[in-house]
Amino acid sequence: MRLSTKSRYGTRAMLDIAINYEKGPVSVKSLARRQDISVKYMEQLIPLLKLAGLIMSVRGAGGGYTLSKDADQIKLRDIIDALEGSMFPVDCVDNPETCDRAEKCVTHELWKEIQDTINNTLGSLTLADMVKRQFKINKNLAPKNNFCKTGT
Repeated sequence: MRLSTKSRYGTRAMLDIAINYEKGPVSVKSLARRQDISVKYMEQLIPLLKLAGLIMSVRGAGGGYTLSKDADQIKLRDIIDALEGSMFPVDCVDNPETCDRAEKCVTHELWKEIQDTINNTLGSLTLADMVKRQFKINKNLAPKNNFCKTGT
């Protein structure tokens, strides 16, 4: 199973917004430039993240996008779900009625285990966790721990 470009770029966008939280709203143009993603593509991702309640827009001069809740309240699964929808590796895991073999099929159980592992991993990592990881690998980002709305 592969995550789409939407999920990869959308996760990077959310990480960027979280890292730059203390500087105020992030414009689509600056976000696209820093992440080396076209403005046009970024403009397709932003509404999905906003619709999911992960970011909010700020209008006016200096406006842009900011997190709608603390980074430690946003799970990676929330981001992926907003951008991908269903992430089931096969249809029968999401909807067992589509396969008459689901109840007696060992591969169905394998796909379900894989899905559960993915869901557990994505559900256990927060955007704040990812910001901390980013600070560890990129020492040039001065961690001030102000990537959450509460500054924690």
